[in-house]
Amino acid sequence: MGIQIDVVVGYPINDEVERVLGLAEAVGEPVTVTFMWEGREEAERAVLVPAATLALWEHWAPTAYPASGAGEENRAVAEEPELAHPVEFGAFTLFRRRIGGRTAVARKGVVVAELLDPDEAHWLQERARTVRQGFMDPKQKAAFEEFLARQASLDEQ
Repeated sequence: MGIQIDVVVGYPINDEVERVLGLAEAVGEPVTVTFMWEGREEAERAVLVPAATLALWEHWAPTAYPASGAGEENRAVAEEPELAHPVEFGAFTLFRRRIGGRTAVARKGVVVAELLDPDEAHWLQERARTVRQGFMDPKQKAAFEEFLARQASLDEQ
């Protein structure tokens, strides 16, 4: 999926987020990022998807990403979701959603990308591709039906 980059994020003044987002915006493709937050031992993997790309995926994949498995339900009940205060990284502000796990990335009040769980990003991209490949716009469908009508039947061939 897209480009894979490892980023170490330690302080809000770190400009790595700006560089990665700039790359994602420039190529218009998702960028897989590994965040090594200071003070945490576990790395956090996410896919940074430019807003226009995500809008396109969500247009073609009109169903929502399926809810997590049964094992996840018990963990979710045990853990109270932490408050999601906006965090500034240079020119960008991260808004973590308490439900769904996505993080919106905004610049000057405009959402320019979102951080998604890698599984959700992959599912959305594949679902969008499948639906889009099965779709014909009305003009294309009419032309194809006309083409089929002009073809000889199997008996005549």
